[in-house]
Amino acid sequence: MTPVLLPIATQARTREALGGLLRPHRGLVAGTVAVLVTAAVAMLLVPPLIGRIVDAVIARGPAGIVDGLALGIVGALVARAVLAALGSALVARLGELVLAGLRERVVRRALDVPVADVERAGSGDLLQRVSGDIAVISEGVRRAVPMVVISVLDIGLTLVGLAVLDWRLALAGLVPLPVWVLITRWYVRTSGPLYAAERAAEGTRTQTLLVGVGGAATVRAFRRRSAQLARIDEHSAAAVTAAMRASTAQQRFGAVMNGAEMLGVLAILVTGFWLVRADAVSVGAATAAALYFLRLFDPIGITLFLLDEAQSAGAALARLVGVADMPAPPAPPDPRTPRDASVRLSGVRHAYEGGAEVLHGVDLDIAPGERLAVVGASGAGKTTLGAVLAGVRTPTAGTVEIGGVPLAQIAELRRHVALVTQEVHVFAGTVADNLRLARPDASDAELAAALRTVGAPLALTEVVGDGGDELSATRAQQLALARLVLADPAVAVLDEATAEAGSAGARALERAAAAALAGRTAVVIAHRLTQAAAADRIVVLDKGRIVEAGPHDELVRAGGRYAALWAAWERPRSPATERA
Repeated sequence: MTPVLLPIATQARTREALGGLLRPHRGLVAGTVAVLVTAAVAMLLVPPLIGRIVDAVIARGPAGIVDGLALGIVGALVARAVLAALGSALVARLGELVLAGLRERVVRRALDVPVADVERAGSGDLLQRVSGDIAVISEGVRRAVPMVVISVLDIGLTLVGLAVLDWRLALAGLVPLPVWVLITRWYVRTSGPLYAAERAAEGTRTQTLLVGVGGAATVRAFRRRSAQLARIDEHSAAAVTAAMRASTAQQRFGAVMNGAEMLGVLAILVTGFWLVRADAVSVGAATAAALYFLRLFDPIGITLFLLDEAQSAGAALARLVGVADMPAPPAPPDPRTPRDASVRLSGVRHAYEGGAEVLHGVDLDIAPGERLAVVGASGAGKTTLGAVLAGVRTPTAGTVEIGGVPLAQIAELRRHVALVTQEVHVFAGTVADNLRLARPDASDAELAAALRTVGAPLALTEVVGDGGDELSATRAQQLALARLVLADPAVAVLDEATAEAGSAGARALERAAAAALAGRTAVVIAHRLTQAAAADRIVVLDKGRIVEAGPHDELVRAGGRYAALWAAWERPRSPATERA
């Protein structure tokens, strides 16, 4: 099934969003425009100065005049170079500031996107937007946008310069204008959707690759390698086809633009010849007109070469604005504060979109400060129950309450309940940076105390994540548990938080988890039954239903499903089994 991609903003909405991002930087925008216009005007002086040199040479004027005009040309060229470089730097700075604002909005909204929406679209689409699309826009801001802006100004002011020389020469220079306008309108109208389709196809391809690589073991186990490779080939071919369509449109545009340039040169030369012959203009003026038109080739060529990058950046921008414009999670209609750390699940049911029901009418009461372990076979619904309890997923039926208040009505839910899973992300930066994700205002002393609580032998200044030390599964999970200590929620849910560690590491993590959960209401999705044995109460899930509940000793004596699980756990295990 092809994933339903996240929203993409319309062109009108993208322009509106861009205007909103530019508004806080009005002064920089005005200064940038002034510098770029001055740079274009400086270059505008060169053709008429050359024309005057031609007239002076024909009239056999004093050498001093020619020298002075030559110095004027040099001055104009130097001014142009300096101002163009400054203008490019200003445009790039403005673009990076705008991009930073957009990036913050997108990431902020991406973190709030409901899990169900991400699953419908596939994580590849969101990943492509917050990485690939940002990279496309960033490259456009640094390279394409400054050069396109300067080139467009050069084109416009050059046409003005032609009009100042002689209106008939200006009319001759406008001969290719209808062709330029028509082909540019066609290209902009055609290439926009083509580049949008290209970006969307790349997002689908990324998602397919992620699924194929992430599920490689399953694919091999079920002998679906050929089918998965065919799926990857199909989406890769679609991405290549989309890129080729955009490239073909660009080549057609270039061919017509080159033909229009040739037509314009011919019109200028013929008109200049007749005007000089009629003594209506000087040879120098006709020369300046030809130079004006010839110097249009470079900016037009640059615009042609980089407009596809600008269009691609525009398509990427529309995709980012689409994410930034996604509705924020609704505020609680009647925000309330839980009275205590008790938890109640009443008739909770949950089904993933398009799938069968996973939880079937779960009823559960957890007392304040109680540590509850949830055990069961794979697929029993343990992780889903933890996600529903933590508010990560909304149940399709039933209610979840903390301290007598439904989750939907709790103000700042994350302050009251936190979820720690076995998949921990370590962000690039120092250990202190990673810890302050949980509490930005925490002091170094508080960070160090949190590390000591969970027994993590990490230094606050140690650089971890990409470009730094790659933490082991045990150290990464200790870092996550230290974040939990700093966040200090009343209710904590641990979803198989020791599953990724080996035997020795798991024992260290069990001690760390016990220390982090001290004084809190805790729900532990237990991968290792030693965690369940240490809990106040155990709930056994089977096919989305609670089939047993009670303390460890009581359940073992009962001889039911938990007793069977415990007996299997207690059998002598090989090191490989211990790690499984």
